[in-house]
Amino acid sequence: MAFSWARVGLLVAGALLCAGAQKTNKDESKVQPYTLPSAFTTPDGKTVRTVKQWQKQRAYLLKLFADNEYGRMPGAPAGMHYRVDSVDRNALDGAAVRSDVSVFLGPSDGAPVMHVLLYLPTHVAGKVPVFVGLNFAVVPPLSADAATRKREEDRGPFAQLIAAGYGVATAWYGDLEADNPDGWKTGVRSTLAGPLHIQPQEWATLGVWAWGMSRIQDYLLTLPEVDTHRIIVVGHSRIGKAALWAGANDIRFAMVVLNDSGEGGAALARRDFGETTQILNTAFPHWFVARFRDFNNNAAAMPMDQHELLSLIAPRALYVASASDDWWSDPKGEFLSAQEAGKVYALYGLKGVTGSFPPPLDTSIGDHVGYHLRTGQHDMMPFDWSQYVAFANRNLKPTGSIH
Repeated sequence: MAFSWARVGLLVAGALLCAGAQKTNKDESKVQPYTLPSAFTTPDGKTVRTVKQWQKQRAYLLKLFADNEYGRMPGAPAGMHYRVDSVDRNALDGAAVRSDVSVFLGPSDGAPVMHVLLYLPTHVAGKVPVFVGLNFAVVPPLSADAATRKREEDRGPFAQLIAAGYGVATAWYGDLEADNPDGWKTGVRSTLAGPLHIQPQEWATLGVWAWGMSRIQDYLLTLPEVDTHRIIVVGHSRIGKAALWAGANDIRFAMVVLNDSGEGGAALARRDFGETTQILNTAFPHWFVARFRDFNNNAAAMPMDQHELLSLIAPRALYVASASDDWWSDPKGEFLSAQEAGKVYALYGLKGVTGSFPPPLDTSIGDHVGYHLRTGQHDMMPFDWSQYVAFANRNLKPTGSIH
């Protein structure tokens, strides 16, 4: 069962081909020693020791990532509005209400639009927590034939999450910007450059996708049936990278889930293992701002590393997941990054990930920072979703009852 959020096998293969002659290390013994920057070291060389000091440091680190990797993040467009296009109150054999919603990114119905698919459970008393993420393939609207819709529903996590008492909100990432170097020409970076007061080169594709997830959250915040304090942003692979940037910028997300997010996501850039900064910037030059290319083959020159971006989620719940056969995403680098981020959570009296790598396979570890290493390949499986639900149940204290 592989939902379209995880349908990226061919895209990963394409990245490998684009990497061409670039040497890719998948031998742990060949990883050279590296020194991570400390999330606690301020620009003037002092050390953060309190939560109050961390709040100032957080803003400094967020700007480092904006300037050097992801670009500036604009706010919501003025006049954004919504239209419910269709509703199925008997979705998933009566377990859910399914809505197809147009999110207009401007004041008129001619503005750029995101087509959001929302499933909410019918068996929850009280407000519903919701997982928010983008997907890699257009999910058919209610106007499509029933067999097509059911086939797509069966592929996805909808039934699993609905049964657990969670809603799901998703949109196709291509609604925001096509995943190619010229995608900005017809995507949000061009169509909304004026209204958002930001030039296309000031941000990049991953930033646009991250921004879109916050716009889905804007819509959810208008719904009385949604628990606005339990909205979870989730992403797999490249969308995992975007979900991390969304969670770092938008503190309204109560929990951030990163599935096989790899380089530019949870994995440490300074570990020369699997996908590297140079490979990312060669295969996908549109994902990051131009400044990020300065660190090709020179990750040690970066003024930050990904564990510090994970740290910006604190004190909110954070879950990082890897797959045992997904060497390209560097599971050890993801684990070590999550472990380092736990040092910031400790400022809040919260526990993170402990122990050494590899942890026991197919076992969730950690407290307010969670991690697991699933058996298998680069994908998003029912096992992964079950861990995210259990982690959310522990950390977000759901109040709705299932009957």
